[in-house]
Amino acid sequence: MVTEAEVYEALKSVIDPEVGFDIVNLGLIYDVKVSGEHVDVDMTLSTRGCPLHELLKQWAKEAVENIPSINSCTINIVWEPAWNVTMASNEVKKALS
Repeated sequence: MVTEAEVYEALKSVIDPEVGFDIVNLGLIYDVKVSGEHVDVDMTLSTRGCPLHELLKQWAKEAVENIPSINSCTINIVWEPAWNVTMASNEVKKALS
């Protein structure tokens, strides 16, 4: 069975082209739930008006569905809590400051 850690690792392949960092280290992934061959991901975006909204969602879905033994993935865009830079990894915080 696929672990949450494996899903997070797959999601690190999704780079936000506006800032050049992956969505995991940006702190945009809020939750991952693996249920057999299906994964649910709760993620947010840095802003509600993000022009890459649909692309980032699709890239995340594809990254998860590329994991062997995963047949489907649902990406849920959530807005609470609102994202802020303190949610990012230390590497990202240093680069963005």
